[in-house]
Amino acid sequence: MTKSSRLTLLFFILFMSIIQAQTEKTDPLYTTIMAKDSLFFSAGYNTCNIQQMESLLSDKFEFYHDKGGFEDRKNFIIDFKNGLCKSPETYQIKRVLVDKSTEIYPMYKDGKIYAAIQNGNHLFYEKMGNHAEKLVGEAKFTHLWILENAEWKLRNSLSFNHHPKQTTDSETMFDNDQSMQSWLKENDIPALGLGIIEDGKLKKVKVFGEIKKGIPAPPNALFNVASLTKPVTAMVVLRLVSLGKWQLDEPLDTYWIDPDISNDPKHKKLTTRIILTHQTGFPNWRWMNTDKKLNFQFDPGTRYQYSGEGFEYLRKAMEKKFGKTLEQLAQELIFQPLKMKDSSYIWDKSTDESRFAIGYDKDGKAYPTEKNKTANAADDLHTTITDYGNFMVSVMKGQKMEPKVFQEMIRKQVKTKENKYFGLGFEIYDLGNGDYALSHSGADRGTQCIAIVLPDSGKGIVIFTNVDDGYKVYEKLVLHYLGKQGKKIVDIETR
Repeated sequence: MTKSSRLTLLFFILFMSIIQAQTEKTDPLYTTIMAKDSLFFSAGYNTCNIQQMESLLSDKFEFYHDKGGFEDRKNFIIDFKNGLCKSPETYQIKRVLVDKSTEIYPMYKDGKIYAAIQNGNHLFYEKMGNHAEKLVGEAKFTHLWILENAEWKLRNSLSFNHHPKQTTDSETMFDNDQSMQSWLKENDIPALGLGIIEDGKLKKVKVFGEIKKGIPAPPNALFNVASLTKPVTAMVVLRLVSLGKWQLDEPLDTYWIDPDISNDPKHKKLTTRIILTHQTGFPNWRWMNTDKKLNFQFDPGTRYQYSGEGFEYLRKAMEKKFGKTLEQLAQELIFQPLKMKDSSYIWDKSTDESRFAIGYDKDGKAYPTEKNKTANAADDLHTTITDYGNFMVSVMKGQKMEPKVFQEMIRKQVKTKENKYFGLGFEIYDLGNGDYALSHSGADRGTQCIAIVLPDSGKGIVIFTNVDDGYKVYEKLVLHYLGKQGKKIVDIETR
């Protein structure tokens, strides 16, 4: 090989190493260009903020459109003002970047970046007056961003392969993060945690929105899940039953009798089974009574009535027998075995408040955060989508339970409405042909949550929200991710 050939080969290798591949998403260039994209479209184009858009355009900006032709900077701005933004109160167009479609390539001169090429796909949504927003088109784009006086400016924009597009919710809303964020904003949902279970595994964890004003929700955001606490307590108990250390039908007065009902002989009928199936006869909470005292409103075991007091009664009985707190029992039997490191009944120095999703009312007013120092067996567990999703996977598989105990858990112990029952700690939906779903929900000030699993198909969904009316997004999510089985669940609920 000649000296000239070697130099040519060396130059070629060096050149290829410089332009080798698109920039990684963690690279500062990638995050910078994506931030500029957001400023140009989300803060400018989508809101008709002309000043914002102009600030990002190079003086030499050129726009190439496969349907509308060529425009320079001046004509592009004029047409935008007099076209799409002429009457934003009656007509709006919104551009949404297709998730994961962006590719960014650096451009070098003398070893320094002077420009970047951005490729991607985007969707366009149209809104007419008070009508609902709808997807109307899709296109590809290529942007050339140039460093001008140390500032990134959009120098060239090529928008091509435009074509009409009408899709289902699954393509527009649920499978595109930006569309999901927009949908949640329209529904005034500050933060949403979403866990998707497929093939008996937690396959997807997504957290959207803000946990506090101006603070984006991290993937491991902590939520107060209200009554989704009860299934965890139920599994602590069923684990003890599986170990032969607790009995479902043993009277609880052996270990605990609440002073408020000590003179009422009905307390002798209380068992773990009756509590886990909500047949205690207790009110939901004693403070709901005029005298604020616990009482029986009917004979235990005769009918269904949801009660948090029942679970608290069970907690006190367990703690008396084992000489341990419910938090300690849960750590030993559930949290540690399932690696639920972010789950706890209590708020202590190990709780990472910086990740906690503040609860809000319908008007966006924040509630005070519950910081329990003592476990409540029925309420106020704080956890993450990952932790609770894996917990529900363990439930659907009957892990850490004897088969006969699992069968008791999924047995229809008491009917609550047509095709809906309570088992041991979980609601049971009869979906027909032997198919069933296990579910529980949680509702409290500033939190609405639900978890559903389908043991036969290995599918499930976990939804956390941090607002009083977060339940309004349940139906669409359940229908999309659980399909026909989800529709059956919705039909049972809405009858």
